[in-house]
Amino acid sequence: MFTSMSLAQEIGLAVLLVAALVWVLGLGHMLWDSRFHHPEPGAFDGLATIPAQRGVASHPMESVELTEEEQRAFAGLVRSIPMS
Repeated sequence: MFTSMSLAQEIGLAVLLVAALVWVLGLGHMLWDSRFHHPEPGAFDGLATIPAQRGVASHPMESVELTEEEQRAFAGLVRSIPMS
């Protein structure tokens, strides 16, 4: 085919061109399908509502016991937040 290329280079070029062609065709097919495909109503698998928050009896790893000093510091921090 090309006089300046070895047979291995020609085979490599042919494989590369075939792979590029397959990739372009696959990409075009994927884009074409996504353009015209509309999901059916009610096919959403997500949550219907936001789950309710846990009450006072939560998991032990989700609560921390504060000392008196930490409680006072936290209360002071909360009072320092500007409410506008």
